[in-house]
Amino acid sequence: MLTGSAAIFALVMLLLLIAYRRTPAPHQSERRQERFWLYGLGLAFPLVTLAALLIYGLVLGETLLPKANENVVTVRAEARQWSWSFGYADAAGRTQCVLHIPAGRPVEVEITSLDVVHSFWAPRLAGKLDAIPGQVNVLRIEAAAPGEYHGVGAEFSGPGYSGDAFTVIAHDPASWAAFLGRAKE
Repeated sequence: MLTGSAAIFALVMLLLLIAYRRTPAPHQSERRQERFWLYGLGLAFPLVTLAALLIYGLVLGETLLPKANENVVTVRAEARQWSWSFGYADAAGRTQCVLHIPAGRPVEVEITSLDVVHSFWAPRLAGKLDAIPGQVNVLRIEAAAPGEYHGVGAEFSGPGYSGDAFTVIAHDPASWAAFLGRAKE
């Protein structure tokens, strides 16, 4: 996408430079060149390039979405000023400021707030979604590999909001089963 936008920018700058360097009183052959520059390179090239970039972006965006299947894990995320708590559909109990998920499986995070509007955001896993009091918003995330991912409540919710962070721990299958076993106890 950067290459496509750079090509369009370079072409527009070239056209601008040519426009300033041209001499007045064009001849017939120069009018054909003007049409070529205006319609061919000034209109057709950017439209084709932008259409190609749009298609590329849509295809790439579709591949980034986790696909629905029967292995979806459901987690409930509740925000309150300066902290997050997470409940798991497959286990009793809750965790504070640490979200546990299985790696390689889609996870539906049901996001809500108990007090003010917050934003749930784990940048390496998904986009931002608001946590609104009295409403449940669902965000699909998926960690490609086991590990720790940083998450943050990205909405201003009063003094101390910068500490409104959480950690997402993506487990391999064995450690996910162990986590569920501990959580059920």
